Amino acid sequence: MNRKSVGRATLVALPFLLALIVDLALLAAFRDRVPGQLASHFEAGGQANGHAGRTSYVLVAVVLLVVTGALWATMVAKGNFSGRAYRLLVAGGYAFAGFFGYLMAAVLIVNLDAGEGAPEVSFPMWQPAVALGVGALAAGLGFVLAALGPVPQQPARSAKAVGGERIALADGEVAGWARSADSWWLPLVALGLLVLGVVLFFVGSWSAAVLLLIVGVLPASFARPYVSVDRRGITVCGILPWPRIRVPLDRIEAATSRDINALAEYGGWGYRIRPGRTGVMIRSGEGIVVRLAGGRDFAVTVDDSATGAALLNTLIDRRRAGH
Repeated sequence: MNRKSVGRATLVALPFLLALIVDLALLAAFRDRVPGQLASHFEAGGQANGHAGRTSYVLVAVVLLVVTGALWATMVAKGNFSGRAYRLLVAGGYAFAGFFGYLMAAVLIVNLDAGEGAPEVSFPMWQPAVALGVGALAAGLGFVLAALGPVPQQPARSAKAVGGERIALADGEVAGWARSADSWWLPLVALGLLVLGVVLFFVGSWSAAVLLLIVGVLPASFARPYVSVDRRGITVCGILPWPRIRVPLDRIEAATSRDINALAEYGGWGYRIRPGRTGVMIRSGEGIVVRLAGGRDFAVTVDDSATGAALLNTLIDRRRAGH
């Protein structure tokens, strides 16, 4: 990691550190006015319906801000982000830290001078709106600070990057290619989220349950994607009938096979949307990257990607030749 990468990681880690310091400083300053059991969970109307101790508050703050901040800093330091994408990534980190840092502080403030167990504590619904405002202001600050320093630029794409191998096919010969991409952990994550959502639906907050169920369905749909290449283009589908992603052959300029860093290049796993590129990522490793007519890239991580990319290039050549 060079000096510039360390500087960028420090820049994005700064708001997370400041938010944690502010939250812990407030807890220390008001320790005599904060009950042993804080109201920490609230209904839609703002009434408290869950409590947590001070130690739990500290642990949540540390995990939420330190762990997330470390992940964000790692993406900035090791990721292949450049130009506006880099500035937006930094701004997103500032927004996250500002939003959740304010919410953690607001929970402390509403608990001041409350009785043990805090039965009378309520969380005004204007507080989340203020948190959104703080997050928006923090995002603007992060965007400006990122622009003030040296912004990494996208390296020029070589001719080799848009070229690629071909598969020899005789005139009139039809060919297709298909592979499934396995991931042992993604189905477990999806299953865990779905089970937790069902449990919360019966014993906890229905709004949180619905959110977990929705979030659980997304990784489940692409937990074991099936990738196929034929005369129609490249198609990616999951274990569910929907969603199905198909990139028509007439939209593809070229295809290549290369190693992909899911976290650094796409910010995570699943169906990813990044500036200038989209993709289906279930792991890091080899994958097919296709260059679209508009200049964007679409990628999917899958084994034997070299064969799939070579067949795509052959089919593209046939289409251009009018065969």
